Amino acid sequence: MTAGVGPSIEAVFREERGRLLAALVSRFGDLDLAEEVASEAIEAALVHWPAGGVPPNPGGWLMTTARRKAVDRLRRDRAYAARLAILQVEAERAGPAGPADHGDGGGELPDERLQLFFTCAHPALPAEDRVALTLRCLAGLTTQEVARAFLLPPATMAKRIVRAKKKIREARIPFRVPGADELPGRLPGVLQVIYSIFTEGYAASTGPDLQRLDLAEEAVRLARILRRLLPREREVAGLLGLMLLVHARHAARVGADGELVLLGDQDRGRWDRAMIEEGQALVVAALRGGPPGLYGVQAAIAALHDEAADVATTDWPQIVALYDVLLALAPSPVIALNRAVAVAMRDGPEAGLALLDELAREPRLHGYQPYATARADLLHRLGRHRAAADAYRQAIDWAGTEPERAHLRRRLEECETCLREADD
Repeated sequence: MTAGVGPSIEAVFREERGRLLAALVSRFGDLDLAEEVASEAIEAALVHWPAGGVPPNPGGWLMTTARRKAVDRLRRDRAYAARLAILQVEAERAGPAGPADHGDGGGELPDERLQLFFTCAHPALPAEDRVALTLRCLAGLTTQEVARAFLLPPATMAKRIVRAKKKIREARIPFRVPGADELPGRLPGVLQVIYSIFTEGYAASTGPDLQRLDLAEEAVRLARILRRLLPREREVAGLLGLMLLVHARHAARVGADGELVLLGDQDRGRWDRAMIEEGQALVVAALRGGPPGLYGVQAAIAALHDEAADVATTDWPQIVALYDVLLALAPSPVIALNRAVAVAMRDGPEAGLALLDELAREPRLHGYQPYATARADLLHRLGRHRAAADAYRQAIDWAGTEPERAHLRRRLEECETCLREADD
């Protein structure tokens, strides 16, 4: 966010940007134009609001300003206006996707951002481009934050986003709500977007704070809408359950001074039990009536953590078994990393470290702080303090937030103290 912006104004921008962009795309049918005039409206707000205060209806102020700027631009640029007119005619010929029966008597998607999420999940775009574009443009994540979600360099992600926007423009993909027959094919991409928003909120990739609760709560809100619209979709239940079970711990994850509190050190009395109970019921819905899905299995793992009285009594054998299922469903180095940590809890640090060493050459884990941290922690537990100290230094270099770096520096100091005592 722009330096010098007051906290209240910054919060408004975070809250309204996604809605503003979605409404502009719905009105004008062009993502580039919508992004440009949305940015211009925010720039205008930065000029007027600090002096006069945030207006009573900030979203309406931004929308009116952006719409005027879009109209002015179209009047000046006849070629641009003509291209938009062609897109509008094509969209009208395609016809609106009639209200779909989603199983609860509901019809149209009640949030323009969800409408646009489904639009950007168009099958003409490569799967990875759909999610990247939606996260960057519609969810409001930075290119660096999106790159972190994909374990890719920011420059690579920037090219991917540009490519996706070019494809939408050249293929003349209409911005409209998909019909009932199209929703199932686009749903996985939408779920991935919502979960990526939540992940950035639960564990921010950069900045002074460990969490961005506004993003996490927005992701939960969008998932609740999807759950109402698609009550028979088990993976929707799984995603909502997973986020609730994880978000239930957020108050205990941060100490009084904003420091990171690990799972084993958290005051479980501060966990939100009502949220946990809701999440547990959703796990049952997600795993009933068919083969397990990606989010349903992850939700089951989160439920096992939340049900345990402490780390020592957690059902680690069952968690390892669930990670085995996850690896079969969607092999990834991050899932393999998490499984290795669970194996270390079940079988001891040596077993977990052996699995982490097998992942050492995985390029997608280079720069991924949790990998270096997991390896450092296991080395520390084994008494290999010199190697652990090196791994903690690597983790500090890769950490994105100050609370993470502060925690890792404390762990590094513990290792260095052990080394000094050994030399005495």
